[in-house]
Amino acid sequence: MCGIVGYVGTRKVVPVLLAGLRRLEYRGYDSAGIVYNHQNRLVRHRASGKLSELEAVLDDHIGVESSIGLGHTRWATHGAPTELNAHPHSDCTGDLVVVHNGIIENYSSLREALKQKGHTFCSETDTEVLAHLIEEHLIDDLAAATRAALAQVEGSYALAVLWAKDPETIVAARRQSPLVLGTDAEACYLASDIPALLPYTREVVFLDDGELAVLGKGQYSIRQLADGSEVHKESTTIDWTATMAEKGGHRHFMLKEIYEQPIAIRSTINGRIMPETGRILLPGLGISDEVLTGIKRIVLVACGTSWHAALVAKYWLEKWTAIPVEVDIASEFRYRHLLLHEQVLTLVISQSGETADTLAGMRRAAQFGSPVLAICNAVGSTMAREADGILYTHAGPEISVASTKAFTCQLTTLFLFTLYLAQLRQSIDPAVQKELGLQLIQLADVMSALIKPMQKNMQAIIESYYEARDFLFIGRGLNYPIALEGALKLKETSYIHAEGYAGGELKHGPIALIDADMPLLALAPQDSSYPKTISNVQEIKARQARLIVVGSEGDSQLAELSRHHIFLPKVHEELNPILYALPVQLLAYEIAARRGCDVDQPRNLAKSVTVE
Repeated sequence: MCGIVGYVGTRKVVPVLLAGLRRLEYRGYDSAGIVYNHQNRLVRHRASGKLSELEAVLDDHIGVESSIGLGHTRWATHGAPTELNAHPHSDCTGDLVVVHNGIIENYSSLREALKQKGHTFCSETDTEVLAHLIEEHLIDDLAAATRAALAQVEGSYALAVLWAKDPETIVAARRQSPLVLGTDAEACYLASDIPALLPYTREVVFLDDGELAVLGKGQYSIRQLADGSEVHKESTTIDWTATMAEKGGHRHFMLKEIYEQPIAIRSTINGRIMPETGRILLPGLGISDEVLTGIKRIVLVACGTSWHAALVAKYWLEKWTAIPVEVDIASEFRYRHLLLHEQVLTLVISQSGETADTLAGMRRAAQFGSPVLAICNAVGSTMAREADGILYTHAGPEISVASTKAFTCQLTTLFLFTLYLAQLRQSIDPAVQKELGLQLIQLADVMSALIKPMQKNMQAIIESYYEARDFLFIGRGLNYPIALEGALKLKETSYIHAEGYAGGELKHGPIALIDADMPLLALAPQDSSYPKTISNVQEIKARQARLIVVGSEGDSQLAELSRHHIFLPKVHEELNPILYALPVQLLAYEIAARRGCDVDQPRNLAKSVTVE
């Protein structure tokens, strides 16, 4: 969640740190700070609130002659979001500072023990313990002191340490929280995520759990935390560019990413479908066809929006592969009695590949011998490295906290995997597979033509709804998870209480909520569930709800039920979840923008949830 940046090189450090923190704002935060070494003295600047508050403090320090430093954006866990609790945190002398992402689970006992040794604490955070603990072990070797301190620590961390008496060195380490190094001939960079590095380098090295890095000007070394032994790692070239993480003329990143969905879906499909035959190719999958054909059950594990993608995939997989499928919320998965073995495929889904609950779930599944396949968007992420197999979504960097293009690319990838598995098991007619594959290829063009006119239509519609306090969404079959996703998007971005329901569940309780003041969006394409969905919409209409309907072009019956309607081209009903994600995303975006909300960085939320 928190953002970490570090730099040691030849540039002036303050602009580098601020630019990196700006590119990590999507992770969510409530305070920020930097530290740099100036004339062998560490200088700290911190502020609560947004990065602009820190920038105001730094107005007179932008050009300071320093070429080494650390920056941090904090998402509060221990202690309120105040300047005193903001990172970096220092030891008693002020000569050593730490920035940290994660949670130190035994910080309370460590803090008491350090107090008894005379250490004085200035904050309520668990992170400050790390600074004092390293101080306790420090003589003349910062890396050795950091290793010794971390041997006493229980919990998760990505951390970086700076010491005034070693003015050209940064020490960094990770356990269960992401950390990536960037390199070039003159400098080394450090960050929680790749976008912070993109303006300077595309050569990166991913730290793994239990590793410590020592960074200098244009050079680095990596060691094992456990025994200090050296680790040799190859760098990875990232094919994202800095401009891919800019707004591109759009008001918000969320809107930019909604508009990017057609090209992101094309990138996800590219090279994976043979148009002549519909055959699916998944090179580099990492799990053999022999293992996949022997699978007896599939367990899908994810959080939030990714969980909604998993719910859709359950319909697809069971229909086209005839394999039983379970869907688990990752934060609950490992706490139940798991019935996993080598013939149960665990499929984990995460945009970042660093989601703590999902990582914990996949590690638990691996202990049972279950083959693990990961679907994620981040090359080199922890999930991608630890899973038996990997399918990348190729969505490109997603900056807005509210996921849009990552979601539709997850759906696209899950549909590709469904067809691939059905192809292996010969459970799908080749002619049907070809039709589905061709329609998936064409879907990006359909979406591309829709977005701009749909946005204009939605801007008019939401004028009657943006002041609502509550909102309901309904769908049936494949569109039920899209109703859940629509409700989540509205909650995230606009802070309106919203719920999604399966249409058939209305009469089992939720219909009591419906009156003339209740807004409701109904997903009602002309699919196999259409007759039942229309009945649900008529029940809602009879109770005078404020109704938005989303359905198929030419549906006059639906048009009569509400003057607020959006009609989409007819595609194969298996692909409706991808297409019908568009209107619920735009509804959430336009309402949030109209209400003046912080669309890209909603309160209390983070892009990548790296603590449990």
